[in-house]
Amino acid sequence: MRAMILAAGRGERMRPLTDVTPKPLLKVNGKPLLLYHLEKLAQQKVSEVIINHAWLGEQIEAMLGDGSQFGLRIKYSSEPAGGLETAGGIIRALPLLGEEPFWVINGDIFTNLDFSDLPQELAPGKLAHLLMTENPDHNPAGDFALNNGQLMPAQSGQKTYTYTGMGLFSPKLFSMYKPGQEQFVRLRPILDDAIAQELIAASLLTAAWTDVGTPQRLQQLQEHP
Repeated sequence: MRAMILAAGRGERMRPLTDVTPKPLLKVNGKPLLLYHLEKLAQQKVSEVIINHAWLGEQIEAMLGDGSQFGLRIKYSSEPAGGLETAGGIIRALPLLGEEPFWVINGDIFTNLDFSDLPQELAPGKLAHLLMTENPDHNPAGDFALNNGQLMPAQSGQKTYTYTGMGLFSPKLFSMYKPGQEQFVRLRPILDDAIAQELIAASLLTAAWTDVGTPQRLQQLQEHP
């Protein structure tokens, strides 16, 4: 199993903290967010972790190195200033990710989920399996609906859920793009198209989860991790 941690975002809403530190290296209880992910991935005997970066990416490489200190092999996928958006970053890294499904984990989330509970394989005919959660205060409208393990478009009056930034992805989900053609590709339109074809499975996360998107949420985590 390989995993990709998305770490290329500029973190505009986290300024001024992210003026000097990439967002995934911001600390919760003295430990950078990225390290929580890496330690859990090492426990799952993940073979390789690919980390993309753009803003202050040299700090990420300097801290993590080749991953041997965590019992991992880390490879990096550098992006131009401003990054390539979520899907663009994944597409750029596809040559490093291989042909089998891989985990994708946002670098700026915090969760007490045991990564053994991440989806381990894709159901026949599915191109991804996303972990969803109850809508937080900052995303009350949610992202998608869920019906018997199938991700569905959100419709008026229907209960919705928020994508956690964690899931298992097949490289075939991005088959319409080739590395080098990935400039600024957003993930949402790709998911919307696949959802319309009933190609995306999903399940609900029961563990605590925080999108560490603002200094206020980071402070709340420091007080109540």
